[in-house]
Amino acid sequence: MREVADDAGWSAHETAADDAGSGSCRLLGPAGTFVEAAWGPHPPTAPDTLEWGTPPARRYRFLLRGPAPAPLTELATRLGRHTAALTAGEADAIWAAMPLTRQFAEPDDTFPGWALIFRDHYVENSVGFLLGMERAGLDPRWIYALAKGDRTRNRDRVHAWFLRRGYASDVLDNSVINGTAGPELQRHALGVLADVERFVHRAHEAGRRVLVVDDGGLLAQGYGSPGRARVDAAIELTVSGLKRIEAVGALDIPVVNLARSGLKTCLGYNEIADSCLRRLRAILPGEKFTGRRVLCLGYGTLGARMARGLRAVGCRVAVVDTDPLMLIEAAEHGFETYRSLPAALAACRPFLVIGNTGEAALAEADLPLLPDGVYLAGFATKDFSVLTDGPLAERATPVPGVGRRYALPHDRTVTLLGDGRSLNLFEYEGIPNRGYDAYRAGTLIAARALCRRPEDFPIGAHTTAVDRIIGESGLFEAYYDRYLADA
Repeated sequence: MREVADDAGWSAHETAADDAGSGSCRLLGPAGTFVEAAWGPHPPTAPDTLEWGTPPARRYRFLLRGPAPAPLTELATRLGRHTAALTAGEADAIWAAMPLTRQFAEPDDTFPGWALIFRDHYVENSVGFLLGMERAGLDPRWIYALAKGDRTRNRDRVHAWFLRRGYASDVLDNSVINGTAGPELQRHALGVLADVERFVHRAHEAGRRVLVVDDGGLLAQGYGSPGRARVDAAIELTVSGLKRIEAVGALDIPVVNLARSGLKTCLGYNEIADSCLRRLRAILPGEKFTGRRVLCLGYGTLGARMARGLRAVGCRVAVVDTDPLMLIEAAEHGFETYRSLPAALAACRPFLVIGNTGEAALAEADLPLLPDGVYLAGFATKDFSVLTDGPLAERATPVPGVGRRYALPHDRTVTLLGDGRSLNLFEYEGIPNRGYDAYRAGTLIAARALCRRPEDFPIGAHTTAVDRIIGESGLFEAYYDRYLADA
């Protein structure tokens, strides 16, 4: 038996473990309190990540026992933090599942002089992207990862893995960027933004420049303009982020736009739409879809794919859009079309309304027009914000794992699926790693070009340069050969 001390004032008197990996110990606390711990192998379970390996990772279960609750709680918390992170085998499997990111992450002298602030969803392909940036030459101690606040399935495990890897990691919730956050999230965001400023200052003092890969959230907070801890360059990932950047006004840095690139439009949105449809069917496993009415709000890049996908499973889909060109395109593809939501609801009775606009698509005046019991599925945060950010939110009834049910005037109810944000990220992993591999590889390629010669990118948002950069990189040829070619 040996004694091991740590910085929290605990000491452990360990017993030997048997061949099965079981064991026990007595932990003595600083005030004389103690906890008895025992552990043993956990029966095999299904993989907790998209990628799986053989043999599966060994898992253990712990039994903690003691006379005082405080040390039990403390030790359970510490064990939880230690065991939450992705295992080495799981991280290796994610990395192996992103061959294009690996291919274009060959190290060179571009990134050693840079620091990175990466703000995106905490999903497995984000792990693969940051591993790619490391392999390309970025020091992990100069990576600051920020979650956007979505309830992705393994966000806590990804966060714990980032910390173990040596990154800084926190949450800067999208509701803060949109101005709809409550007091608690606002207070947290102030602390995070102060820490981001310190990170930028430390990087500059160390002679490093700072790249942001984001959806416009940090630029909307002023980090791309004079007067704050200005970063040096940015890559924009989303259309909503572009709108935020446009609202800010003058930028003082170059911004490479991936949101409207051919890469995202032609490859990324097919995978995004697929994940949206899969999540929609999974969250309503008891519902009939075939033959039923669905109303699709917005016929843009994602909305058009959603409308076609729903029609492919037998739904009768109607489209609402305020852009006459989009209405023409939808009508000429065989969809019923309407200029407004009230006009559509006067003509048909959907069981499901899909939001793809990224704007406030449902107004308070529209609520009495909704059919009783209708489902609302948002794939952009603002579409149904009249429910999530208004007074009705206080009277909503949570439906765990599904969403929230709202009581409306005139004895009607509606069910908002998920949490009002992108439904494909609600308690779900979202896009398959191989499905987003090309987009993550393209982001790395764009980052390398921007950081290698930032002087080639004048101040402001660049909407065409990225198509040339990625087109010349060989990514599309590699994508075709990897995933589509027969030989």
